[in-house]
Amino acid sequence: MHSPATILNLDRLAAKHGQAVIGRLVDEKKIKAGDVDNSVTKALGVLQENGVYACFLYLLAKEKNNGGIVVQEMLNLLENLGYGWGKPVDQKPDTVLAYLTDKVTKQLEPLLLAKETLEKMLIYARYGAKAKE
Repeated sequence: MHSPATILNLDRLAAKHGQAVIGRLVDEKKIKAGDVDNSVTKALGVLQENGVYACFLYLLAKEKNNGGIVVQEMLNLLENLGYGWGKPVDQKPDTVLAYLTDKVTKQLEPLLLAKETLEKMLIYARYGAKAKE
């Protein structure tokens, strides 16, 4: 965890990874901004209603075209939160879900902070997609 001298700007972290989602999907892969907006909006709804684990599960199971990159950026964000979680060794669904169970969901306070920051990231990605439409 970060010491008070190195407090992490969570808004900046969320914005950085939200922008990365749009850059990678819309700008690089040329996926329509509306499709990205739709995927991110659905993932955000799952995250808000059912939590972090469910959101990853949804993206891995239902959002085959856009979900992989969203998952990668969400994992990058989690790694940068400063809890020493690292990242899973690969992006296979079983590996990612085990990582979430073993590391991210283990303690309530870090999990709640992760959820809030991931929500902000997805909101920024959603607005970024809308700006590209």
